[in-house]
This record gives sequence, C-alpha cells and structure tokens, in this order.
Amino acid sequence: MGEVDPAFIQAEEHRPKLESTEAQGIPLIDLSDLSNDIVKKVGDACRDWGFFQVINHGVPLEKRDQIFKASREFFGQKLEDKNKVRRSEKEVMGYYDTEHTKNVRDWKEVFDFTMEIPTLFPSSHQVYNQWPPYPPQLREDCEEYGKEMERLGYLLMEVIAKSLGVKAERFHGFFKDQTSFIRLNHYPACPVPQLALGVGRHKDAGALTILAQDDVGGLQVKRKSDGVWVLVNPIPNSYIINVGDIIQVWSNERYESVEHRVKVNGEKERFSVPFFFNPSHYTMVQPLEEMTDEHNPAKYKPYNWGNFLATRKLSNFKKLDVDNIQISHFKISDLADK
Repeated sequence: MGEVDPAFIQAEEHRPKLESTEAQGIPLIDLSDLSNDIVKKVGDACRDWGFFQVINHGVPLEKRDQIFKASREFFGQKLEDKNKVRRSEKEVMGYYDTEHTKNVRDWKEVFDFTMEIPTLFPSSHQVYNQWPPYPPQLREDCEEYGKEMERLGYLLMEVIAKSLGVKAERFHGFFKDQTSFIRLNHYPACPVPQLALGVGRHKDAGALTILAQDDVGGLQVKRKSDGVWVLVNPIPNSYIINVGDIIQVWSNERYESVEHRVKVNGEKERFSVPFFFNPSHYTMVQPLEEMTDEHNPAKYKPYNWGNFLATRKLSNFKKLDVDNIQISHFKISDLADK
C-alpha cells in the first residue's frame, strides 16, 4: 500500500491506547452440544460482552483454508489487476483499498461479495458480484464458503433466539432475500503502527457478524464493564461472533452491539474474513413484541433496513453533509416521542 499518507493517521481519539489488555478475554463457547447450558452461555456473552468465540461450529477446515488461500492470492496481485474489479457507486461489490478511497482512514484493502444473486435493494436496485480472472478458483471458493457461513449464521440466530426466550426460528423470516455479504480483508504490515489502525473503532450495523482471522490477530473489543480495549487472541479454527445493531434493536437493548477496532502490525500482514449476516432490504427493524411490555416499552422507532444500508453504502463514495446514519437516530428518548 506504499508510504503512510496522513489520511491514514487516526485522530487522537481513535489511536490505540495503552490500556489494551489480553487478560480476561471474550467467552469461548463449544457448539458441539447445544444444551440449555450453552444457550445460557451465549446469552450471557451477548449481554455482558456483545462478543464471543465458538469452536466445534461445523464449518469444514478445508473450506476455511481455501478462502484464506484464495484471499492471499488475490491480494498478492498488482494493483492494476485488482482494479479490474474495483467497486464504485454503481458496482458496490468488489475491490477497494483505503489508499485510494476518499473519507476512509483504515489501513487495509478489501474484496466484498454478496450472498444473494442478485441482492435486492430499495427502488428495485439489484446488486451483483464482480469476480476477478485470478485466482481462477476464487468465485467457487467464495460461494462454497458463503454457504457454510449462512448455515452457521442461522444456527447462531436460533441459539440467540432461545437465549432471549423466543422460538428458535423467530428470526428466520427476516433473512429471506437477505442482504448478507462477505469481506476478504488484507492488512499489510504498517511502517508506523503506532499512528494508524487497521479499522477504527465502530459497531456493526447488521444483525450478526461471524469473523475468521489468521494467527496474526489484531482485533480488539471494548469491554463493557470498564471500557478497556481487550485483544482477541487467535484460536485455531475458531470464529469470533459479535452482536450487531439490529440484534440490539430486536432485543430492545437486552443485548448490545459493542465497539471494536483492529490494530495494525508493524512486521506482519494480516488476513481476516468477516461474514455480515443481514436481513432483507424490506425489513422494518424494531424491537420484537416479545421483548416489550408496559414495564419495558420499545426503545426504538421502526426503521427500514434497506434505506439504512443504502445510506451507509452511499457514504463510501460521497462526502455527506450529515453524520453517517446510526441506530441512535431512531432511539426513543422520551415516551412522548411515540
């Protein structure tokens, strides 16, 4: 990615702080036995951390290895070759690097592909994937891996539903015509890691994120109990799961989306593959009826997920006159707002 440009240097409040710790990490949960005890552990993790790691999740190791191998081969090409599938305001899926993207300060390069073909957005807009000529097996590897992520996503949503005391299939209907996508991340070694971040602190806007990371690591989670940034140590063949903003709203804040960020490494490159499990564009996101009553009224006004997502996507290409849309914009601050 070349020399460090000032655009990559994070503002002071986004720079890594010294209070980061590797102690008391996020919960590790074995999915081989989906007993009531496991359901409770998942619920506790969602409530106390907004994050957890899973092992024995059922995703074949060879599928995971294939996606990382294909990712390394794709990002190992010359920029001119990767630019053949560069994303744009019209083609929102594909490649981009933050060195050539406006309003982005993250030290990384990315390749996005969507799950549903086409993925439907508001006003009948259809989103398709761009597949590069090299590596030749990238499309097949990505599509096969995507099926595994979708299966795991539904399983995790069932466990989360049961932890909330609702039917296991309660969330399934929201993911018909899903807008889910997968991102291949490459974080090159950064010559001044103390002045940059791979990804600045943020919360995920969707429902659930399932992350595979290599053995380099770098993901940090902001611990809810004290605000300390905790490094998530890589565990072989595990997945890191985090609650997104939509689950925060669906659960009426019983579970909360939590800030996280990625440190850059001064000597090693890093690869990760997040799967963003998102509902259909026509979904009206609001607290579940089961999560509200006269003593615990809805904390959010309904909002349309497709319009929300389209606004987020637009901000990748245009400097907006207002802050990026957040679920806080739909927060009910006074019962009179209802």
